[in-house]
Amino acid sequence: MEVLKVSAHSNPKSVAGALAAVLREHGTAEVQAVGAGAVNQAVKAIAITRGFVAPNGTDLVCVPAFTEIEIDGEERTAIRFLVGPR
Repeated sequence: MEVLKVSAHSNPKSVAGALAAVLREHGTAEVQAVGAGAVNQAVKAIAITRGFVAPNGTDLVCVPAFTEIEIDGEERTAIRFLVGPR
């Protein structure tokens, strides 16, 4: 499964385009975000992606979960969104 990493400075429309491409190619994707700003941008991107794929008859669902990731040798808690068709 393809993992897209989102930061607080990510452009939601750009992330949405990348997410839509991954969904068309693989069917599902994972979006990871660390911090409130990054989670905000990720949620906006997922909402925009729903609009991108809806004309093709795809209804997206998103399942949020916590995950532990390593950044610069440090364990951090991230939010991961599993995104796929309903």
